[in-house]
Amino acid sequence: MNYKPIPRASLIFISIIVMLYSCQSGLNNEKTIAHSKPNIIFILADDLGYGDLGCYGQELIETPNIDLLAEEGIKFTQHYSGAPVCAPARCVLLTGKHSGHAYIRGNDEWNSRGDVWNYKAMLADSTLEGQRPLPSNTVTIAKLLQDAGYKTGMTGKWGLGAPHTESIPTDMGFDYFLGYNCQRQAHTYYPVHLYKNENRIYLNNDTIAPNVKLPKGSNPLSPQSYSEFQLNEYAPDIMFTGMIDFIDKNKDEPFFFYWASPIPHVPLQAPKAWVDYYIMKFGNEEPYLGDKGYFPNRYPNATYAAMISYLDEKVGLLIDKLKKEGIYENTILIFTSDNGPTYAGGVNANYFNSAGPFINDYGYTKGFVHEGGIRVPLIVSWPNEIDTFLVSDHISSFSDIMPTFCDIATVDIPEESDGISFFPTIMNKGNQSKHEYLYWEFPEYNGQQAIRYGEWKAIRKNIQKGNLEIELYNLVKDPQELNNLASSHLELIEKIRKFMIESHEKSLITRFQLSNIDN
Repeated sequence: MNYKPIPRASLIFISIIVMLYSCQSGLNNEKTIAHSKPNIIFILADDLGYGDLGCYGQELIETPNIDLLAEEGIKFTQHYSGAPVCAPARCVLLTGKHSGHAYIRGNDEWNSRGDVWNYKAMLADSTLEGQRPLPSNTVTIAKLLQDAGYKTGMTGKWGLGAPHTESIPTDMGFDYFLGYNCQRQAHTYYPVHLYKNENRIYLNNDTIAPNVKLPKGSNPLSPQSYSEFQLNEYAPDIMFTGMIDFIDKNKDEPFFFYWASPIPHVPLQAPKAWVDYYIMKFGNEEPYLGDKGYFPNRYPNATYAAMISYLDEKVGLLIDKLKKEGIYENTILIFTSDNGPTYAGGVNANYFNSAGPFINDYGYTKGFVHEGGIRVPLIVSWPNEIDTFLVSDHISSFSDIMPTFCDIATVDIPEESDGISFFPTIMNKGNQSKHEYLYWEFPEYNGQQAIRYGEWKAIRKNIQKGNLEIELYNLVKDPQELNNLASSHLELIEKIRKFMIESHEKSLITRFQLSNIDN
């Protein structure tokens, strides 16, 4: 084969192209180095039980996208929320302080302001919205990551401070917020308004106050009787779009996004297509008429399942978005729930076995420090960085999230944090530090304390009524906490009593104090 020499002018041109490419490649490398920290997306479901996902044993509700996250990453089997209800769980999560040290230890609607439970009054007066605020100097995960160069965003339910206070998301470390400021407003998925940053945005929905019942004379078996509870703009759709917009604007730099979905917290309201799917799957069922609060619903089981599958569908769309933008492999996704399943609003936890291996009944799920109330799913996925199909029995809690994120972002862990990073477990590299024990206290539902100590679980209930006796259960042999062994393990009970004393600080808020301990 004969080769013709390349003209000198062409050689010069090629050299210039190579030089320009090399320079651009160097710039790209610099950009990659500058964005070497992974994105973090934290997905928090609301009242989703330990057994509500397929990867945790659910047999009726379909969650293929969340299950795939578990297959592609690590599933924790002994992870705990910070509290058995919304606001304190979120406080522990964001501050890294367990409920014996946290500022918010229960749901406090701050009703000294007036008629805060009146939905129409809140619409007319925004000073009635929201819950008791965090102190303005509170250190949150978002503030730490913001200081480390992360763009920070949030959609969903806040519940840790009212409008016009210094405890709204954009004052607590988030550059962007879209969602419910007030958890009482989240008692409808078709609200009149949401908040975007500091301001209300109004939706095309009528004012349907929570707890409205069926009109008199309605046929409870007719789906048409429930039509007024299915309005125009579904808040989870709007909040999901807000998250996608945030990713669009911040995909070229490291970001932290907190997706605090209100699903599947009641009321039972879901897109019709998903409800119809589960009606076909489950068949006919008895309607829920609203006797346990929130809104009536013609097909309560189908709607509960529909809400969870809707959330799962959105998780799949989020993953598609990250892949499309080429940032999926540089993004850590974490999925969990704020507490166990509810007993209210038409939810039938026994039908779905929502608490999994634990008891599904009232007194053992949401609102209580039994396993069904505080043991929650935890899934972590980081493509190509962590091993797949991992299952960990490492014992962890919401207070561990802050130090774990600090390790991910190479940020110093605050000294006042009660947590221990489980980043070594995520990376499957050993050297994992462990808690001697985990502690919870909860002033509501008559006052409760709990300790997780190895295979043991200790619970003290009805504290506000004067009870200080400690119950003791072996979770290996008795995961449903039915056989109280306190009388045969007196030395262990005394050790646990000391753990409870050393973990508890008297709350600054009277409402959160444990009267027979703090007095």
